[in-house]
Amino acid sequence: MEIPMLQDIVVILGLSIFIILGFQKIKLPSILGFLLAGIIAGPYAFNLISSREEVELLSEIGIIFLLFVIGIELSLKGLASIKRIIFLGGGIQVGGTILITFLISYFTGLHWHTAIFLGFLFSLSSTAIVLKLLQEKGEVSAPHGRIGLGILIFQDIIVVPMMLFTPLLAGETPNILSTVAIMAIKIIAVLIIVYLLAQYIVPRVLGWVVKTKNQELFILTVVVLCFGVAWLTSTVGLSLALGAFFAGLIISESDYSHQATANVLPFREIFISFFFISVGSLLNLQFFGEHFFIILMLIIGVVLMKMLIVGLTVLILRYPFRTTLMAAFSLFQVGEFSLLLSSVGRESDIIPENIYQYFLAISIISMGITPFFISNAEKWTYAILKAPISSAVRKRLENIKKNAKAEEEFSEENLHDHLIVIGYGINGQNISKAAKNAKIPYVILDINPDTFRKAKNGKEPIIFGDATNPTILKHAHVQEARVVVIAISDANATKKILTNIRQFTQTATVIVRTRYVREIEEIIKLGADEVIPEEFETSIEIFTRVLKKYLVPFDEIQDFINQVRSSDYEMLTSLKKEPYAPALQHLNIPNKEIVTIKVQRDTRKIVGKSIEEAGIGKNYQVTVLAIHRDRKYLTEISPQTIIQQGDLLYLFGHPNNINDLNSMLTFR
Repeated sequence: MEIPMLQDIVVILGLSIFIILGFQKIKLPSILGFLLAGIIAGPYAFNLISSREEVELLSEIGIIFLLFVIGIELSLKGLASIKRIIFLGGGIQVGGTILITFLISYFTGLHWHTAIFLGFLFSLSSTAIVLKLLQEKGEVSAPHGRIGLGILIFQDIIVVPMMLFTPLLAGETPNILSTVAIMAIKIIAVLIIVYLLAQYIVPRVLGWVVKTKNQELFILTVVVLCFGVAWLTSTVGLSLALGAFFAGLIISESDYSHQATANVLPFREIFISFFFISVGSLLNLQFFGEHFFIILMLIIGVVLMKMLIVGLTVLILRYPFRTTLMAAFSLFQVGEFSLLLSSVGRESDIIPENIYQYFLAISIISMGITPFFISNAEKWTYAILKAPISSAVRKRLENIKKNAKAEEEFSEENLHDHLIVIGYGINGQNISKAAKNAKIPYVILDINPDTFRKAKNGKEPIIFGDATNPTILKHAHVQEARVVVIAISDANATKKILTNIRQFTQTATVIVRTRYVREIEEIIKLGADEVIPEEFETSIEIFTRVLKKYLVPFDEIQDFINQVRSSDYEMLTSLKKEPYAPALQHLNIPNKEIVTIKVQRDTRKIVGKSIEEAGIGKNYQVTVLAIHRDRKYLTEISPQTIIQQGDLLYLFGHPNNINDLNSMLTFR
């Protein structure tokens, strides 16, 4: 049995593979590769797509998954925090674009209803492309990302009234007011259902599903919820994409949103590719070639107009000039919903065929250049801000920045230089307690629902998710972590987690707990910095208790433990031929440590005296590397440097000698 759509899928995805491979070599975004694949496979080039409607259906599924993931990452609270951006910012941007487009189009000779309709088309931006690129850069939560998200949400909502208004422009709908009133009632009903699901139903259902510990059931539940809410909104006349966004908001209120995101992302990446391919297939190459310079001028005009309107909108919202520029570089293109709306206009004969082809060319090219603009937005913004401007203008911009300071703050915790604890068993709990007492920022990852609930009730910073999934590690900001502790019993999972960690960060110190000494070599080769075998630690503890029974002095027992850990562990980890971070190789010195000690006691032997007078080097054989004092670091250390109470000393020496010095300086 032959399936035509299957042939199309193989052809266009196979073509995309070779194009994107080439694009990766010259460091061009994958989105451009999909657009080019669509152009080549489209009816105006080699006409390789026979099942166009089926491919467009797959592209619609991709948009559903994209908006679903965005909804998960935002949450209802996050949406409420940007309501001013959505309604005020979105209203100004859409209304301003419609007005300016109408005036330009009308005075160039177009009919008034065509001029208004073109305003509808150019007022919308690409939700799929902008949010995907911002998400990849981790900027959805940044000020310009939140502005872009808010305006795009408003555009997705306003496209429904635009579709209702289009037949009125063509004189086909006699009673538009009653139609709009009915639609408003339906939207309010959907929002009420979304709120009830998010607050009272879905979190409980997902809790029951998670307790089964069945991964397939969890994925099935998430996907059904996504498509179920999308279908609900489509039945009342709203877009499927907006319904998927609502579904994401619903799941965002549960504790399992990160794992849901990780499970959906592979589906999203596959299906969203069909969207870009289907957009590229619309471009008429012959028309584009014949009217190239006119299209080029129109593209420049539309881009500048939209950037100007977006910029003015953001300034009216009282954001700083940097955020204004970043937002303008993100929302200048024509969007996918414009393509959908344009088909309605063609059916109603509002837009002539030649104008439609100009519009298609502007839309596709503006989408195609979007990755370049967003990837270079920060660099271009910095260059503009450094450009010479008058003091009066700069003063106004500074005032806007001061007034906007409160609005730029975002409530979500931004993890940085933190500790990640993977696994919340006994070891994980002890590590977390120690981190909390030491005021070290940390986050816990665990996929056991009972353990997760226990930690959540204890107000611990925990993320529910499988740490073997790179998406979960990204949510924990593994690329910014200083230390990662893998404290789970599953050896295979440990190796997979370790491999994924090293794909994100080369600098984080990774400490791994393992059950057996024989596993150390392989774990070290995968990139671990420290490996603590349980059976070896158990041996140390047993023999320590044996020594106590033989009345061996406590100091000698401690000396024994220090020697075992500093020599035998070094011996075990010497299986690692080269340290993972060669730049730090000089720090792997047997029987030596670099530690910090705070000067708490006002002992006359050391406090108020120089390092030489205190005899820190002579009496304790310890070297002072640096001192942290009054929020400053003293790195130029000499024998005449004075030690003060409250100093934090960075010391290098043998553990026993450091302990002796510590007993002089700290309260016990």
